[in-house]
Amino acid sequence: MGVAIRTATEADRETVVRLLDEAFQDDPVSGWVFPGAEYRRATHHRLMAAFTDIVLDAGRIDLVEDGSGCALWMPTPAGEHDTDDEGPAQVRQAVDPANERVELIGRLTAGIHPADRSHEYLWMIGVSPGRQGEGIGTALMGPVLDRCDGDGVPAYLEASSPRSRALYERLGFALLGSPLALPDGPQMFPMWREPRVLA
Repeated sequence: MGVAIRTATEADRETVVRLLDEAFQDDPVSGWVFPGAEYRRATHHRLMAAFTDIVLDAGRIDLVEDGSGCALWMPTPAGEHDTDDEGPAQVRQAVDPANERVELIGRLTAGIHPADRSHEYLWMIGVSPGRQGEGIGTALMGPVLDRCDGDGVPAYLEASSPRSRALYERLGFALLGSPLALPDGPQMFPMWREPRVLA
């Protein structure tokens, strides 16, 4: 499947935010952070905007040219995960100050994030609901995983559903440790991919 992909810029911010908001409305973790469909529709986009801004600033967003999918990647050096930092609290303050789960999800995922090796971190990948199942997610990940293989760099992510976990397993990721059980909520699956040795 030929999918035209380019690096997103600040001019693409609203497209990326809208895409992530639509893609994750029915996601189990988004449903836990923002319980209730009406509340989620009114608030969830602000968290997607915060994530988009962070990655535009410090990482890279790959965007399908037709706007049907995007992937947010953060190059992550070894030893650079401070679970006491104020990032999650700042995100909560900017997104939804009364919602402690906005901060908690950031602290919990930081607490399980591997710190011993540099890696590419797939923060989020979103595909328009009407286009899911067409191979767009796999196409978005392919170039980065190929580069990881060529450079000998591992990759990491947290899958937010059993369905996405299965996709990532097909791409060479494996469960890292135990799933993260959100309090009174769903599980997240930390997953690691060793670079493949190229022939």
